Amino acid sequence: MNANEISFENLPKAVGHLLSEIAELKLMVSKGQPPVTTPKRTPLGIEDACRIIGKAKPTVYTLVRKRLLPCYKNGKKLYFFEDELLDWIATGKKKTLLEIRTEAESDVRRRNQNIGGR
Repeated sequence: MNANEISFENLPKAVGHLLSEIAELKLMVSKGQPPVTTPKRTPLGIEDACRIIGKAKPTVYTLVRKRLLPCYKNGKKLYFFEDELLDWIATGKKKTLLEIRTEAESDVRRRNQNIGGR
């Protein structure tokens, strides 16, 4: 629950939320578990981006200019996040022959059903 959402009308809901958070913290402390934190995303420079995706700097600059590669710009410097670069690589997956064959067979079956159903 966000602090901006707290008003007199939803005060009971806010108190309930706080009680559940406190109970969760007590449980973690009693078990000796560290609190779960989301990992911080650290921005990478152009050199790290080149190393991750295996491309030369001019190629990365071209991909950025064509808006094909996810990036952020602050001033004159480009920044990248590793998870976004890995996702970008994953979107370029080539289908295997088995995947192509299975897809073609399902298309043929679907078309035959459509022709027979007319």
